[in-house]
Amino acid sequence: MGRVSPPTDADLDAEVQADVHTFTVPSQAHAQRLDKWLAQCVPQYSRSHLQGLVEAGHVLLDGQAVASSRKLKAGQTLRVHLVPPPEQLAFQPEPMALDVVFEDAHVLVIHKPAGLVVHPAAGNWRGTLLNGLLARDPAAAQLPRAGIIHRLDKDTSGLMVVGRTLAAVTSLVRDMAERTIRRRYLALVHGEFASPTATFDEPIGRDPDTRVRMAVHPSGKPARTDVTRVAVQAGVSAVRCALHTGRTHQIRVHLSHHGHPLVADAVYGGKPLLGMQRQALHAVELGLAHPVTRAPLSFHATPPADFLAAWQHVAGEIPPV
Repeated sequence: MGRVSPPTDADLDAEVQADVHTFTVPSQAHAQRLDKWLAQCVPQYSRSHLQGLVEAGHVLLDGQAVASSRKLKAGQTLRVHLVPPPEQLAFQPEPMALDVVFEDAHVLVIHKPAGLVVHPAAGNWRGTLLNGLLARDPAAAQLPRAGIIHRLDKDTSGLMVVGRTLAAVTSLVRDMAERTIRRRYLALVHGEFASPTATFDEPIGRDPDTRVRMAVHPSGKPARTDVTRVAVQAGVSAVRCALHTGRTHQIRVHLSHHGHPLVADAVYGGKPLLGMQRQALHAVELGLAHPVTRAPLSFHATPPADFLAAWQHVAGEIPPV
């Protein structure tokens, strides 16, 4: 077997919550593969996860790291650090600074910074907005997705609403489904957007050729985006976008499909410009009925410095809503 890599910080963090078990190989397991027998001993974890523990050095046979395929001998001692899969560690509180725009007992409105992942997923099991919400309000652990009812992409900045009670979450989810929550975005796109206004009413689904992308596709779900041109400068257009649906990457997909990828959106063909190193998209406005009182609420978020400087270069100051 090759050299076992030292555990990463994530491994060490996980080991805090790991159980250590010791097994003696019985005669009936003699000559069996290590991973096969281990899966019988620890049925709560998948064989693939256990193989990963073996390869990471969390499983020692007579004190030595070995390969998953090693054949066992009766009487050998197996010491196993049962590190949980990362998804089991995802829903943990992690204190973080959140830019709270509005808060009461029922609802929370935040200004999400670019670079913050909203919900744990493969590659981002920790350090997400959900982890921050759990740390900020322990009661959020009793809510679906800690009260998150919609998402912004990692590199999109701007406004999000979160429910703080089950009644509020239920009401907000219903309002989102009925399309009564107003969401407005600012975007900088490549090319001169020809029409003063446009509506893209085209279904969006997973790109059949590239799984990390979405695409306009006949088998996709209905998606509608309204776009208004604000200004054009040196081959870049400043536009406002209104969402009527909330498909994954919706604005990015619709605009790139029509030849106007967002500035610095590498996934959809946008090149860095005007100092932007992440997709030039900002959720500037959020309007909704309070989930309990039904009083109208409206919020506006000034873009972060990188986006604001790029926008001003193309369109000047952003007028207040």
